Amino acid sequence: MLIGVKKEQEIAAQLSTGKGKGQSYWSVVRQQFRKNRMAVWALRLLYVLLFVALTGDFIANEKPLYCQLEGETHFPVFRSYLVSVGLADWEAKFFQTPWHEHDYETAVWPPVPFSASTLDISNANYAAPGAVREVGDYTFTHWLGTDELGRDVLAGLISGTRIAMLVGIVAMAIATLIGGILGALGGYFGDERFKLSRARLWLNLLGLPLAYFYGFGSRSFALREGPLFTELLISLGIIFGLFALLNAMASLLKRVPVLGKEVRIPLDLTVMRLIEIFNSIPALLLILSIVAIIEEKSIFYIMAIIGLIRWTGIARFMRAELLRVRSLEYIEAAQALGYSEWRTLFRHAMPNALTPVLITVAFGIASAILLEAFLSFLGIGVPPDEVTWGSMLNGSRSKASAWWLAVFPGFAIFLTVTIFNLLGEGLTDALDPRRKQ
Repeated sequence: MLIGVKKEQEIAAQLSTGKGKGQSYWSVVRQQFRKNRMAVWALRLLYVLLFVALTGDFIANEKPLYCQLEGETHFPVFRSYLVSVGLADWEAKFFQTPWHEHDYETAVWPPVPFSASTLDISNANYAAPGAVREVGDYTFTHWLGTDELGRDVLAGLISGTRIAMLVGIVAMAIATLIGGILGALGGYFGDERFKLSRARLWLNLLGLPLAYFYGFGSRSFALREGPLFTELLISLGIIFGLFALLNAMASLLKRVPVLGKEVRIPLDLTVMRLIEIFNSIPALLLILSIVAIIEEKSIFYIMAIIGLIRWTGIARFMRAELLRVRSLEYIEAAQALGYSEWRTLFRHAMPNALTPVLITVAFGIASAILLEAFLSFLGIGVPPDEVTWGSMLNGSRSKASAWWLAVFPGFAIFLTVTIFNLLGEGLTDALDPRRKQ
């Protein structure tokens, strides 16, 4: 595998300045990152948020972690995962009686013995922080209060952490995939170097409406009624299979002289025009238009929509970096060795152009979390029973004296956005070659 000349020069400079023998490029980046104390603390807090998001069901849940009931041992939280995937069922007694009202011989409860959707009727209508559920046990205390329906605010914050992390990471993963590929294609091939046979061009253009029809149009009922994630994967599989079939047909048809003639595609111009079109449309207006078309509200739709409108910044950075990288010596060496353009692009050019993208992704996650909170606050695109930081803030509008519904979710949004902004600044400093001396 070829190593970029730029990296070799940077490593040589690091060795000559006493950075330490055998240090890699990313080792020096980590050293530079640790010098920014605010960014280091932000990274530690991010680990805490990720831990809460991953283990939220074991921190806040109305089901006990372990219990003995009628001589039988149960692990309800673990069993709930099996039930959710259809590998187990609940016994009738767990449907007939709420979890808190069983006469357990032994029970070990989570630190917060409430789920985000648990309704505590005795503490409904905005109970203040420290309210105790009427069971005679301070274990069942609403430490951060409740909302109008009696839902625990602390459990809602924990549930909102998972949703915020999912929205930020999934949305920016979609944006990075789209923007990274389009920006790399435009920057590497430009307007002169990308050519397609007539057969391949026509078949791929024909595949766009066919992909929409067979992937989404004809499967609208399945997407609406079935498991969204599973049905979406099936639709994507149909689309990829369709394009694979069309390109296989194009490989055969291009043997015909008329269909095999190559056509130059101005990729860079096309990508830049797409970026300008998306940037010219207000993001909120575009989101409102898309959400109005979708009948069923789901947080997954919000993730996809945010990812589809946030790719332009990543594409511009990737394009600019590829314009620089494609003229370096190691790219010319790869081409001289006879490597294909695609191998040179994905194995050598793109990995050495990811530096500005990482910074953009860090800031983009913060922007996506803030946008999701704003949409939840307005009640757009999020199911009514879904508890997010934005929906909790929306609940504070009904009663001004319920300050805890504004302060705690607002602080969570502020803290999370600040964490990712500090990480972005730390990466900017660590990846800046001028700061390595």
